[in-house]
Amino acid sequence: MHNSGYLRRHAGGIRGTRGVSPRRSGVVHAGGLGMRDELASELMDDPGADPEMLSKTYERFRLVNAVVSGERAVYRRWVRPRLSPVWGTRLVDIGSGSADLPRRLLRWAKADRLLLEITAIDPDARAMEWAAAQPPMPGLTLRRALSSELVETGERFDLVLSNHVLHHLDGHEFGALLRDSELLLGPGGIAVHGDIERTRLGYAGFWLGTLPFAGNLLAGSYIRPDGLTSIRRSHTAAELAAVLPDGWAVRRAFPSRLEVVWGADV
Repeated sequence: MHNSGYLRRHAGGIRGTRGVSPRRSGVVHAGGLGMRDELASELMDDPGADPEMLSKTYERFRLVNAVVSGERAVYRRWVRPRLSPVWGTRLVDIGSGSADLPRRLLRWAKADRLLLEITAIDPDARAMEWAAAQPPMPGLTLRRALSSELVETGERFDLVLSNHVLHHLDGHEFGALLRDSELLLGPGGIAVHGDIERTRLGYAGFWLGTLPFAGNLLAGSYIRPDGLTSIRRSHTAAELAAVLPDGWAVRRAFPSRLEVVWGADV
């Protein structure tokens, strides 16, 4: 499951339009998870995806991601220690989609009386239009943009985050995201790209955990089939460790999550 499509329109930076291939979307048995299924495509990544189902999917992201994305742990471990009640901290969320993660981070920072400014970017017009239609939130800036475009304009941040983006990328796009992340960080900054870990337990857990809601809460959305497809497309810790450049590290997080990290704490 991810926030948005930030996929294959890479022009010197990260991705672009969502993958349009209809190949192998949907459910497979967990026994087929030994290798990453790079050809699987999420239904909501299709430019012809149903607008009503897309809207419901964006709306439900905040509920599902609260359970599967470890957002509170990300805030406690990576974000809150870098915030101050005196000076502002700048954060960019890449591939933000419905911008549910930035909104949560801003609420938690406000509750802790800490200063935080977030720029949420995504090249998908549908996602950004939906996010912009939600009530405004102080400290949140929405931009339809690629990470490479922020690099080109000289933007700098204290933290670079993404959630459920890595599994959408091919090797070239993956390397470009890491390179852009380094270039977007100021001195002492850190980058944390969180994603699902491809495991049979995680696949079975998502399948079983969402089954009771398939006919009600998740009905009319892409969340259940696309969530399962996301797991099939995701990496293992060993796969990521084998390809990460110097300065980057991968760590496991809960539940069935991986974090690819760069910066002072690595």
